[in-house]
Amino acid sequence: MSIIQKNILRMKQVQEATGLSKSTIYLFIRQGKFKKPIRLGQNSVGWLSSDIEEFINARVTASRPE
Repeated sequence: MSIIQKNILRMKQVQEATGLSKSTIYLFIRQGKFKKPIRLGQNSVGWLSSDIEEFINARVTASRPE
């Protein structure tokens, strides 16, 4: 069994990484363009860093067609 390191990013970190506002992130979630967060506790959520990287890579690919 291999151990895969996964980092969980909080909203501020996701905003910094993507350059998106909080309202845009939640809009994209509703539209199915952004993965839903993982519930961490009663009042906290986070996103897997790999999901955020995937989102960023998709945006780069979409904006730079070959």
